Amino acid sequence: MRLDINLASQPFEDARNFWLRWGGAVALAAIVTLMLLALAASGFVYARKDRERISQLKSQIAERDQERAKAETFLNLPSNRDTRDKSQFLNALIQRKAFSWTKVFEELERVMPPRLHVVAIHPEMSAGNQLEIKLVVAGESRERALDLVRKMEGSEHFLQTQITQEQQLSGVAGDNVTFDISALYVPETSKGSTSVCQTCAKPEGK
Repeated sequence: MRLDINLASQPFEDARNFWLRWGGAVALAAIVTLMLLALAASGFVYARKDRERISQLKSQIAERDQERAKAETFLNLPSNRDTRDKSQFLNALIQRKAFSWTKVFEELERVMPPRLHVVAIHPEMSAGNQLEIKLVVAGESRERALDLVRKMEGSEHFLQTQITQEQQLSGVAGDNVTFDISALYVPETSKGSTSVCQTCAKPEGK
């Protein structure tokens, strides 16, 4: 039996060489695709867990806010105001007692940039019943004060550090500008100390 094959219409194809050349690339692409799918699936699972955790934390924060609001409302009653004022006064005494001039100056000396120095320092209780430090520093440039603010924020003893006012100086040798800086102070003893809780104070007559 004779078969006539027109090579022009049915060209010869070497499938073996084709798969030898491209089979590895196709297999590698398939492996990479599977890896990407696995990473996407694991990322979705972790993202779902993170969303659930965030939702739980939000619920806990909402519960704490409700408890705090109820406690504040209870303590603001006329019959309990005396107890509230006493607890606030005791908390203020405890926080003031935790303030150490030596520790504050040691920490400021550690974070103070060169060619910048403290002119005045004044501790007081903030509106949120937290110990606040107000500094007046002087130096040659604003960049020095900004550097001090950054270093104070990086310290574990200062929070919410900010420049509240600045003033240019003239005729003062070495000092070109002064800055008013405020920050919340976190004493070392605050972690282990016990304060009077306003929301836990027992009202009189109860």
